[in-house]
Amino acid sequence: MPRHILAALLATTVLSAAGAATADPVFNRIASFPVASNLPEGADQNTETSSEIITVSQDGNTLIYSDSPAGGIGMIDITDPKSPQPGGFIAMQGEPTSVAVAGPDVLVGVNTSESFTKPSGRLAVVSVTDKKEIASCDLGGQPDSVAVSKDGKFAAVAIENERDEDLNDGALPQLPAGYVTVFDLKDGAPDCGTMKRVEMTGLSDIGGDDPEPEFVDFNSKNEIAVTLQENNAIVIVDAASGKVTNHFSAGAVDLKNIDAEDNGEIKLTDSQDGRLREPDAVQWIDDDRLITANEGDYKGGSRSFTVWNKDGTVVYESGPAYEYELVRAGHYPDKRSDAKGIEPEGLEVAKFGDKTYAFVLSERGSTIGVYDVSEGDPKFVQLLPSGIAPEGAVAIPSRNLLASANEADLVEDGAARSHVMLYELAEGTPAYPMIVSEDQDGLPVGWGALSGLAADPEDASKLYAVSDSFYKNQPRIFKIDVSSKPAKIIGAMTVTTDGAAAKKLDLEGITADGKGGFWLASEGNPEKEIPHQILHVDSEGKILEQIPMPKELTDQSTRFGAEGITMDGGRLWIAIQREWKDDEKGFVKLLAYKPGDKSWSAVRYPLDEADKGWVGLSEITAHDGALYILERDNQIGTNAKEKKLFKVSLAGVTPGAIGSDLPTVTKKEVHDFLPDLKATGGYVVDKIEGFTFAKDGTAYAVTDNDGVDDSSGETLFFKVDLDPSM
Repeated sequence: MPRHILAALLATTVLSAAGAATADPVFNRIASFPVASNLPEGADQNTETSSEIITVSQDGNTLIYSDSPAGGIGMIDITDPKSPQPGGFIAMQGEPTSVAVAGPDVLVGVNTSESFTKPSGRLAVVSVTDKKEIASCDLGGQPDSVAVSKDGKFAAVAIENERDEDLNDGALPQLPAGYVTVFDLKDGAPDCGTMKRVEMTGLSDIGGDDPEPEFVDFNSKNEIAVTLQENNAIVIVDAASGKVTNHFSAGAVDLKNIDAEDNGEIKLTDSQDGRLREPDAVQWIDDDRLITANEGDYKGGSRSFTVWNKDGTVVYESGPAYEYELVRAGHYPDKRSDAKGIEPEGLEVAKFGDKTYAFVLSERGSTIGVYDVSEGDPKFVQLLPSGIAPEGAVAIPSRNLLASANEADLVEDGAARSHVMLYELAEGTPAYPMIVSEDQDGLPVGWGALSGLAADPEDASKLYAVSDSFYKNQPRIFKIDVSSKPAKIIGAMTVTTDGAAAKKLDLEGITADGKGGFWLASEGNPEKEIPHQILHVDSEGKILEQIPMPKELTDQSTRFGAEGITMDGGRLWIAIQREWKDDEKGFVKLLAYKPGDKSWSAVRYPLDEADKGWVGLSEITAHDGALYILERDNQIGTNAKEKKLFKVSLAGVTPGAIGSDLPTVTKKEVHDFLPDLKATGGYVVDKIEGFTFAKDGTAYAVTDNDGVDDSSGETLFFKVDLDPSM
């Protein structure tokens, strides 16, 4: 090899290696821990539990979280962070509101209030090693946030003395007033006799005689930042003297191009002027800058986060920028549009290597926004998936870890439990989101609740999807580019009739008609007078035909109707999710419709037996002489057992007439989706609802995120590796 070519190759190799070495690492979720795992042996596993505020032991191996419903604190062993283990539960004889590690112990704010007008509480000291309470200090009021100074010399507690939201519509004032307490720490334990009571009365123009401190945090100079959420104010306190050194209003934000209506569509055309920030969590970025999550409570909520100088000047205001990231990733909670949108609530700030990150937790969007706040304006880095309603987070830079505590426990609804989730900073690419939307006219395209997939008949890089009835006023067909990572929604068309969005649709399936248009399956619901039907639309979504199912079918129907549609030659196949009234238990119908002669027929499909709940169909796709059927149970997390793909050969299959003794098809399992649904380190979601083959034969699947309503909002979109011999 000539020397100059060898030199060039060596230089290229060195540059490539240097480029790889300098690539910024990313955060990815590595594990999820259901906090119900910490319930004592023999306890009712349906007991409500929650993880709210979270901290970590000095050695970084034990997470400690507050669990208000269960009345205690839980511990998680993360010696192996990819396999967190139950670390035990400690009852606190009261309601724990916050936790903060101090030396070998953890300080716990415990609310023991008799009523709103007779608040009380204590600062408990719990040994992390012995797992028992060893001391406490009376606080004289109801505690909220607890923080420990970086040098371990002080502890601060926000005494909120919260108001009764049902009294006078929650209007202030409702005495007694709140305040902040500061303790000297000795070997990690508070010296009760050193408690300084820092009054907050008169520091705000809003409810000034009834301050309600919400959150506290220390910088390295032992200055305490305090948010007065309901009073829309921020206070700076010197811990050593217990004196207020500054205070200022949190002000207001004019929000433009947001969705402010809960109406079954995502439309970024509304405005809210003069929206009070009403910050919840606060964290120091350094000794001069702090950041607030502006959740809102009483009259406001600006959907944003703000960076401040400690003199009260605004350094940076995010406005709806963080909310837009959630819109792009399908995490926008439309049902909260008329309230406070995504509600940024929790915060964590930590330095990993030479970068300082702010982690902004969206309570309603169930995400963590990662921002580089090392210098200048915050720079968006990535969006992390969380459990439902993240409340607190703790960073462990020494181990390149982040943990989030997600408070919602939907055990009564048979849905997801509260989880603590773990993330690792490492080289690689973000595993999530798996699908995002491109902007149109400078604004992100809203989407969610994807419930069916179809291939573009001409282009292997393009797929189509539909959203279900969650977006009742915005039935849409989405065009997806799968050649990029993450996949991108590059177009959205509304299904229309007479020039307006079609009503009473529950789109669950889509297939191309081969002429530029689509056939759609709409699941009916007799209880809501939504018809069972299939639709033929053109390339712009305009309805060309609405074809109701025949009366002899719909007379036997239930609310579990069409869940997928596919075309095989001149015949459409429609999967019915569950048994109808005339079906034998354990068998459902696959309907066949021929557009040419408008005839209906059907076959019987045998369902697997449910371990818990029910098992039904979610998708149907014709490919290479066979039907591929997506079959799932309605279970979440560890209860999920059935998320599978089956193949039904069409060789020799002749559908029977409606009302006759239908022939039964034979199925063969070809893929188990459970490993795919666990691949991002989260719990298994229940609704895998879309599956198709692209023109080149590549298989894809997608989950339905229920419009982020009582859901983590996660949409998993991925290639499916099928055994060619199946």
